[in-house]
Amino acid sequence: MALIIIGVIIFIVGISISRGNDNFRKLGSPARIVGLIFILLGVVTACIIQIDAGQVGVKKLFGKVQDDVLGSGLHFINPLLDIERMDVKTQNYTMSGIHDEGTKSGDDAIRVLTNDGLEVTIDLSVLYRVVPTDAPKILRETGIDYEDKIVRPLTRTRIRDNAVYYDAVSLFSTKRDEFQQRIFKSIENDFKNRGLSLEQLLVRNISLPESVKATIEQKINAEQDAQKMQFVLQKERQEADRKRVEAQGIADYQRIISESLTDRQLQYESIKAQLEIAKSANAKVIIMGKGSAPLILDTKDSNK
Repeated sequence: MALIIIGVIIFIVGISISRGNDNFRKLGSPARIVGLIFILLGVVTACIIQIDAGQVGVKKLFGKVQDDVLGSGLHFINPLLDIERMDVKTQNYTMSGIHDEGTKSGDDAIRVLTNDGLEVTIDLSVLYRVVPTDAPKILRETGIDYEDKIVRPLTRTRIRDNAVYYDAVSLFSTKRDEFQQRIFKSIENDFKNRGLSLEQLLVRNISLPESVKATIEQKINAEQDAQKMQFVLQKERQEADRKRVEAQGIADYQRIISESLTDRQLQYESIKAQLEIAKSANAKVIIMGKGSAPLILDTKDSNK
């Protein structure tokens, strides 16, 4: 469009020169030609437009948004059209309490009240994209700043609306996935009605009040101590059972031995012992006394 305006100006100047002083009249014709060239180049460049990958072009004619869009690639269009490029790739909007981690600098976490009256801080990431066919609708009804007008306020509102159905501890632990799915469904419908597609909702972090954290830690420590004591008691019971079985085995062994030992068996064992002693190098003479026990004389000791 700028080339067309410049060309028109040059062309008008050329006409003025042709009608002016005779000394400059000869410059009028070249000026008109240059003006026409600029106008032609402006028309050509205004008629050809390139849309990059991941974008769509929304056409506006004298401020009126048209419903059809231009896909990625080269297009030959009306030079009077104004093309607004809009990103249709997946976009990430993060609200975090950590400085410079979220889309907005500073603490941008979402603070909500649970049904037990406690304040919980939530860090969240929203993955969404513009529906290509709804891009003219977004531009017409919301504008290109749809992130600040739709994504941020709707997400924060829906999270606060749904957090009141959960208590702080369950929201932090057992009900976290359920809460994430609940707010996903509510936000998805709002986005769809406004030309946006919600792809994923990520609850990055849920921070509890310090008093609740201390209570949870005490409960966890108590549960761990109880489990440890159960383990110790179980180990002691197993040891007691082992000793009981061992004592029973010894008692059974002694009972069996006492029942199986007779006078003849004892006499036989005594004879075997005497034979072993007789084989010893130190025992030279064995004198059997009147009793059942032998008398052993050691010749090595007698020589000393």
